[in-house]
Amino acid sequence: MEQENSCFHNFDKKYVIIIIGMVLLSAIVVVSILRDWITNDMQNQVSVTGQGKVFYSPDEATVTLGIQIDKASTAEEALKRLNEKMTKVVEAVKGTGISEDDIKTQNYNLNPNYDYNQGSNFVSGYDARQNLIIKIKNIDRNRDLTGQVVAAANGAGVNNISNINFGVSDLNSIKQQARVKAIEDAKSKANELFKAAGVTPKKIVGWYENEGGLGGNQPYAESDMLSSAKEGRGAASVSPQLPSGSQEIVVEIGVNYEVK
Repeated sequence: MEQENSCFHNFDKKYVIIIIGMVLLSAIVVVSILRDWITNDMQNQVSVTGQGKVFYSPDEATVTLGIQIDKASTAEEALKRLNEKMTKVVEAVKGTGISEDDIKTQNYNLNPNYDYNQGSNFVSGYDARQNLIIKIKNIDRNRDLTGQVVAAANGAGVNNISNINFGVSDLNSIKQQARVKAIEDAKSKANELFKAAGVTPKKIVGWYENEGGLGGNQPYAESDMLSSAKEGRGAASVSPQLPSGSQEIVVEIGVNYEVK
């Protein structure tokens, strides 16, 4: 009886080993087939890159400006002077038609100013600074509006402008136009290349996007008007000329073709 059980046990072991072997062999065959299919599929594909470029006129600007208070005798005085001047600046900017929703604080700093004397540091005053980011809309309808905002802020006490950028409010729409042009360009190139290579395209099996440079967001350096204000020569009476120019967006798209 024991010998009979032993025989059955050995038979079960052999049976399990055979099944495992068959499963492993099947897995190897399936992997080989998939690998050959993927390899052959990739060998029968060609990628062609097209470029789409769209020019546009900016319709909005972003101005970063601020007030710097130097060496006030106390922290309270520094903040008081800063707040008083900034209130005037905000009111002046709003007076040009800018909504309060489009005026926001970028940073607000208060720092002690140290001097060195006879081997030790001591607080000689306090510096305070606040920057505003002002969004100016519809500049395509009023080309002088950006300059008017800068002049109004300067006249109200601004002594620092760090950046002026021009852009477009509906950037996604312009990107989509560039994508369509890029695909059309890729298809045009593909027809010529396939004809020269003697291959026949079957269908488009995919595409990918490489976004190129955005021509917008042109920064302007600090103007002479503001330099004069810093030196105490008074605010300018004429708005600065800040042309926004024509911008461009470039999109590259690679189109994958299956060929035969």
